[in-house]
Amino acid sequence: MHASWQHTSRMLAAALACAALAGALAACTSTPGPAPASSTSATSTSVSGTPTPTATPVLVPGGTAAENLAYFDYVNSQTISTAAAQNQTAGGVAFTSALRTGGFAIADMQVTPDITTVGVKADSIQFSVAMKGQCLVGQYGFGQYHSLVAPLLGTGKCLIGDTRAIDW
Repeated sequence: MHASWQHTSRMLAAALACAALAGALAACTSTPGPAPASSTSATSTSVSGTPTPTATPVLVPGGTAAENLAYFDYVNSQTISTAAAQNQTAGGVAFTSALRTGGFAIADMQVTPDITTVGVKADSIQFSVAMKGQCLVGQYGFGQYHSLVAPLLGTGKCLIGDTRAIDW
């Protein structure tokens, strides 16, 4: 029963992340104009289509999740590119280690397991950083990276379900 609950929890987390991403993307319009203030924003980047920023984003110490989203995406895109150059797939250790090296606090991070309860490589992983009552949430799987800013959950965490200890 425990394995079934873990699977259900992960599916719920994925569904919530997708719903938040879909809601954020639904707000897009074709008419240029000032962007409305929002508590949720989203971006999507693929490994093969990593955008080339005009200026390298930087960490905004003490800043909000929204202020640090571009930097979060930059660090994660670099992690994916580095792993791909070595014919590997970036995993939880690589993402959290790169985020820590980039200045994010390891105590504010969560990451889902790289291996499923039946011992096979997970199709995708999620990782997060809590910042000022919000969460930077990244997901990587099937060669695609997605991220969003979401509210902190009532549990004080960013991810639902089982996460692994970050002890590396």
